Amino acid sequence: MDNKITIAIDAMGGDGSPKKIIDGITEHNKKSKNIQYLIFGNKDVILKCIPKSLDNNCYEIIDTKNTVEGNDTPLEAAKRGKNTSMWLAIESVKQKKADIVISAGNTGALLVISKLNLNMIENIDKPALSALWPNKVGMSVVLDLGANIECNEKNLIDFSIMGASIFKSLYPEEKAKVALLNIGSEEMKGNELLKNTYQKMLGIQNSDFEFKGFIEGNEIMNGEVNVIVSDGFTGNVALKTAEGTANFITNELKNAFKNNLLGKLSGLLNYINLKKFKKRLDPRLYNGAIFIGLDSPVVKSHGATDYIGFSNSLLVCEKIVKGDLINKIKKNIYSEN
Repeated sequence: MDNKITIAIDAMGGDGSPKKIIDGITEHNKKSKNIQYLIFGNKDVILKCIPKSLDNNCYEIIDTKNTVEGNDTPLEAAKRGKNTSMWLAIESVKQKKADIVISAGNTGALLVISKLNLNMIENIDKPALSALWPNKVGMSVVLDLGANIECNEKNLIDFSIMGASIFKSLYPEEKAKVALLNIGSEEMKGNELLKNTYQKMLGIQNSDFEFKGFIEGNEIMNGEVNVIVSDGFTGNVALKTAEGTANFITNELKNAFKNNLLGKLSGLLNYINLKKFKKRLDPRLYNGAIFIGLDSPVVKSHGATDYIGFSNSLLVCEKIVKGDLINKIKKNIYSEN
């Protein structure tokens, strides 16, 4: 039986593309051999970036000179036509030529073009943008991170089911524990939307996840839950706050250990622990947001990441396909409707 996974890749999106995209593919290919890469973009430029070490049989380049620009509005990106590298990559998933699609390009454009090309999973009203966050004991799936500013109770329940399905696809041996992000953990806290969703979630019987109630922002990293659900506005603010805090702590520690002799000595003595700390907060390790709710999986790599980050987002793609994410979502959504 052929278990090869085909990943469609928009090679022209994000900073430093297509070189960082090709370098990321090369890095990923060192560890994952049963992958076929469909690379969409300017063939002349891409060929100059491909190293001799990359097996010619593991990739195919689909040539197009048209690209979605980073400063395009979603409407402008859609108007650029069906010959952009992003559009063609997404279309290849629609046509079942690839199992999953990834781009480091314009986020708004990716979401809009994905919705134009791909159907929604039946019984899901809105897709959501999700990502991985580190916690004390492992990883959490957090959603929605900005695809939907306004949500209703059904949307939040759908996000919970989809988030749990992502977690089980990536970490099949662990139990998904779902919580709603709120201003307090008590049942009476929050707005009517959250309180009504809470009551409805209590009645859901699902073997794939356990509902743990509300969670506050300062508890996101404690590891007691691993699927955190909110509307897109709240989730995006939480994401940006967490990213900013991580960068602040890392930079302040770096400055403290190089400002004077005592700091340098302390840094030298604590080198191994500091290295572990820096690695734990390295955003490249958690690169790869997942646009879910559509009938094919779409992954968004951070535009500013390097080839290591892009390689890690390809690993997320691989795990999603191996974990049969879309069928997991369909099974769990249908059981609730």
